[in-house]
Amino acid sequence: MSQGLQPAESGDAPSGPTAEHFNAWLEDQPDDVGPGLPTLPDGRLPAPEDPGRRRFIRLFAVVALIVSATYLIWRTFWTIDLSAWFVAIPMLLLEMHHALGLGLYTFSLWDVDPVDDGGVTEETEHKLALFIPTYDESVEVLLPVISAALAIEPAHETFVLDDGNRPEIEHLAAGLGAEYLAREQNTHAKAGNLNNALGHTDADVIGVVDADHVVSKDFFRNTLGYFDDPQVAVVQTPQDFYNVDSFEHQDRGDERKRFNEQAVFYRLILPAKNRWEGVFWCGTGAIVRASALRAVGGVAVETVTEDIHTSIRLQKRGWKIISHNEVLAHGLAASTADQYMLQRRRWARGAMQVLRSEKLLRSRELSIAQRLAYGATLFAWFDSLRSLLYVLLPIAVLATGSLPITVSLLVFAPMFLGAFFIQHAALRVLARGYYPPWLSLVFETLRMPAVIPALGEILKSTKTRFKVTPKGRVADSRNRTKSPPLIVALLALSIAAFVWFGLTLAGLTPLTYSVPGAMYGTTFFLFGNFALLVAAARRITAPYHASERRVSVRFPVSMAATIDGEAASVEDVSLTGALVRVLGPLDLPSWAEVGDREFVEGEIAVLDFSRQNLHLKARIIRAVGDRWTGFELGLEFVEGQWATVRDLALVLFHGDPERAASETRVRRHGTDGPTVIAAR
Repeated sequence: MSQGLQPAESGDAPSGPTAEHFNAWLEDQPDDVGPGLPTLPDGRLPAPEDPGRRRFIRLFAVVALIVSATYLIWRTFWTIDLSAWFVAIPMLLLEMHHALGLGLYTFSLWDVDPVDDGGVTEETEHKLALFIPTYDESVEVLLPVISAALAIEPAHETFVLDDGNRPEIEHLAAGLGAEYLAREQNTHAKAGNLNNALGHTDADVIGVVDADHVVSKDFFRNTLGYFDDPQVAVVQTPQDFYNVDSFEHQDRGDERKRFNEQAVFYRLILPAKNRWEGVFWCGTGAIVRASALRAVGGVAVETVTEDIHTSIRLQKRGWKIISHNEVLAHGLAASTADQYMLQRRRWARGAMQVLRSEKLLRSRELSIAQRLAYGATLFAWFDSLRSLLYVLLPIAVLATGSLPITVSLLVFAPMFLGAFFIQHAALRVLARGYYPPWLSLVFETLRMPAVIPALGEILKSTKTRFKVTPKGRVADSRNRTKSPPLIVALLALSIAAFVWFGLTLAGLTPLTYSVPGAMYGTTFFLFGNFALLVAAARRITAPYHASERRVSVRFPVSMAATIDGEAASVEDVSLTGALVRVLGPLDLPSWAEVGDREFVEGEIAVLDFSRQNLHLKARIIRAVGDRWTGFELGLEFVEGQWATVRDLALVLFHGDPERAASETRVRRHGTDGPTVIAAR
């Protein structure tokens, strides 16, 4: 027995359930209950779209475009009031921009069927390597990434590319069996890091995963078939995330319908670009032909979005890029609003830099379809400017009483609303279920403070410094993120517009509304914008998205376990700790008679995952309960158990206990890796 936890003496309390009782109960449960391992988001390769459904979607989108074009012609020649040009012209331009966006969206999503992938590759003549570029990610974040990378097949080299030059990461890589590379000068950030590693391997095909992306067992097997075509340079898989409580996710009551802000791009828009040969490398979860990279001078270093920039250079030289629409790696989404804003600001700046430097619309080295495919993605960043103007226009109309139209409200309202609703319906139909209207509009609103300042990058000639998005959680912090000044200012202006509208109707301002009905309609849209601003501000400042005590991500599980032989169940687990409910009574002689004790020092327990054949030593940092009914224990794993934590990571992410037990020994230069700690 370990110190601190002792079994209750006989006679002290009725005997509680034993480990055998608990395991017997678990054996009686249906197969889908199993060991209660975490379920990662469904990332299977989708089946081909039903032809009838595809025809309906295309027809609906074309009808929406015809209605939009007809409406805009009418708006341009018969409704514009140039005496109020300062609201009339911007409103017309916004409507044109929205219709153009629908056209590009229709083009982009015309065909979403998967391409022929060449099947599963068990053996290959290609020499393989896998790169994991890192800068400041913690050991807890990197450990499952490296462990999973080493476990995949076929045989390959695994390189940890550390631009942080950290001894603890070098020690981690060596202990797990990966190669470690660092540079004296970290020029050109991630792009420079990859280019440096390219000179240290003779691999033919290189997998690239970010330092927070845990690859599946089939990462190489399901993608290498594409490289039978000698013109394929990159195979890009979707990004998906295992921290489903992140800032970017929203629980919608059904796990299958959980909102992920990036899903519409990675599971729909990007694979749909296969039809137009306009897919681009997205930096992680990709497999790259080394000779293609060398042919274009390596990874592009001139912009902060080196992946899309490199893609354009590859396609200008005739190389192909394929989207394989199967999730083969899960990463960490932005946990907080600050992380999210930093990431989107960098992406927007990179898009503007690429637009400026590559002159996409005039590039004859790309086909018209490729230029449109890139344009649809890069110009989409200007949607934030459109969102801003949509908020400001009702405020300007109510503040001045100026009407942007010359026709009767009874004529304009049904025309405007008809076009508006059919456009939004078409967007939703084209998105194949990935576009929940309200959540999508909320994220469009909250992106504005990050994206709008970055749009000016298109006019600059200097390179913006690359800023790494922080990965993982920040410990011991519960500070809320403040709402961005732009959101606060728009909320204040909206409230002022409401007050001004009421005062004007009451005759308490110098202004008189000539058409009060139009102002009521404007107020309706102002209210919708205000609701979106409030929702965006609430999401940004929500304490739910503040940092948590435990640094690594918690997985809700239902796993049988024992603590020093006493039956227990694990309710959540991470790579640094677990929440465990002890099912039987325990005697804790070092404690006073209290039922809730925070940060108990010196208490060590051995936690056994009975079905996964793993055991870990842990400190007790929190206990709730009493010796008669059992305890809920917060555990923190003792440092230095890397081999067992590695096996735990493979169980959590790969969901295969037998593989974790039998295949986690890794090889380095032909020798056995570190010895797995023996399990009971």
